[in-house]
Amino acid sequence: MPKMKTHKSTAKRFSRTGTGKIKRNKAFTSHILTSKTTKRKRNLRKSDILTGGAAKRVKRLTPYA
Repeated sequence: MPKMKTHKSTAKRFSRTGTGKIKRNKAFTSHILTSKTTKRKRNLRKSDILTGGAAKRVKRLTPYA
């Protein structure tokens, strides 16, 4: 069976943890930051873990990550 191709844009946006969970960065951090509170911007800096169907989809798109 041939090797599967990695979906490159997905590989750049997501990474796997040591236990196999999918880690992502949060959105809404690039511009119009003056209208967002300091607390909100600080919490957007933290990474997040994907769950459910979204995680399953990302795992399928990045088979060797």
